[in-house]
Amino acid sequence: MRTDDFWQLIERARTGGGDPDAVAARAVALLAARDPEEIVGYAHHQQRVLAASYRVDLWGAAYLINGGASDDGFEYFRGWLMTQGREVFARAVADPDSLAELPQIRSASLSGEEFECEDMLAVPWDAYRKATATDLPGERAAIRQPDLNDFWDFDDEDEARRRLPRLAALFVEPPQE
Repeated sequence: MRTDDFWQLIERARTGGGDPDAVAARAVALLAARDPEEIVGYAHHQQRVLAASYRVDLWGAAYLINGGASDDGFEYFRGWLMTQGREVFARAVADPDSLAELPQIRSASLSGEEFECEDMLAVPWDAYRKATATDLPGERAAIRQPDLNDFWDFDDEDEARRRLPRLAALFVEPPQE
């Protein structure tokens, strides 16, 4: 599966509403209608997308936005980020502070809403099982881990302001209602 095909499938799944779990369910249905080899290709591409987004600065953004982010929480945040489409995903990987521009992120600074979508991470496995009644062949590829020396203290408000100024303006000192 090519990059464009991967993101076009997600874009098609986004039609009908952007609720992350609904996007994931529609992605499963769309992918299950394809050949099993394409589902495997989607799985490989999803692993590459997740590896490219496994960045300390994006983890810091997820931590600010969601009020914390464990290993699993960061995975689920990136699943949610995939449901936002290619443009938002690419911009967030290149500049995590750009997430402060999204209306739902801005409103979350007041509401406390968290952004996660574990179901999006399971799309190829669910689609393959739906299409073939068997498990997706192979194991999930190991995702490249960031250098732990690159981590910064996500609870350090001054460091958050320095590294992610727009998100820090929303979440370190949230605006008053």
